[in-house]
Amino acid sequence: MVERAVARETIFALRREIAKIEGVLADRLEPPPGRSGIADGVFVRRDGRAVENGRPSLLRTGADAFDAVLGGGLPRAGLVEIHGKETRDAGAVAGFTLALASLLLKEGTDGPLLWIGTADIFHETGFPYLPGLHARFGIGPETILFARPRQLRDALWIAEEAARLKALSAVFLEIGGSPHQLDFTATRRLHRRALQAERPLFLLREAGFAEPTAAPLRLILAPAGARPRSTLAGPLANSIGPPSFVVGIDKSRNAPSRQFILEWDAAECSFREGRREDHGTENIGVMVSASRHGQDPAPPAGAVLAFPARAGPTGRNAPPRQPSRGQRKAHRGA
Repeated sequence: MVERAVARETIFALRREIAKIEGVLADRLEPPPGRSGIADGVFVRRDGRAVENGRPSLLRTGADAFDAVLGGGLPRAGLVEIHGKETRDAGAVAGFTLALASLLLKEGTDGPLLWIGTADIFHETGFPYLPGLHARFGIGPETILFARPRQLRDALWIAEEAARLKALSAVFLEIGGSPHQLDFTATRRLHRRALQAERPLFLLREAGFAEPTAAPLRLILAPAGARPRSTLAGPLANSIGPPSFVVGIDKSRNAPSRQFILEWDAAECSFREGRREDHGTENIGVMVSASRHGQDPAPPAGAVLAFPARAGPTGRNAPPRQPSRGQRKAHRGA
């Protein structure tokens, strides 16, 4: 009888270690009677909720409907993917992620923030402006650190090493496009180490395609038109209100695909849900169709029409107008 109990505990311990490596754990996998667990830690159940020492560990945004759909909030440990479909959405992606960092700091999380991005992505999307971070998100220059390696493989190595550090409040990895180095295996390593450190790792995907990753949660970000500022006399015409985001749940184990409009209240350091009729969500301008691995070329041009040549004063076709010898230098310079 004793040997059977010891064998049961050994099997449970092995299943627990396998679940830690995979980043998931079945709901029906419970400790043996009389024990609270083999080891304390953070893991993700199959319903997508992060559990810390037997209790859900969630980051609440303040938008009740959004938090309720996610099962109470965003996971505070592990990999969270925040995806912008176009490069021009990089400001919205960064702003929403910085707001999440502000929520972490508001709850008293110790340690600085680490933002990792290659030199190319910072040249493309811009570098975070420190005075703006302090004014909008309460993030001072002593609270955030930046790493700007030249190569993507160096950025992934830094993120993997930083994800295991409990001295950091959160790690942000900003990636452009859909590089082959950021495959499912690489994201699984990032997710696993962030779970072990009980810290969030936010993967910012700029202008990339939604590909399989180990992140239990993927959000699609786009900017929303800011509504006018509210005053005692009513909305102030021609004014810009709080930053607004179109947040779509693209991947979640316990939430359906749904879209929200969230406003960031810098004074309260919290999100609130906005009404769709108050925000313009239509992008202005016609975009070129996306291309991926050469499989989606641009649409063909319309019909080509041939017009007759313009007749000259003598009835013959006039020669094409060419610059004179004296005008050629200026013509070529222009």
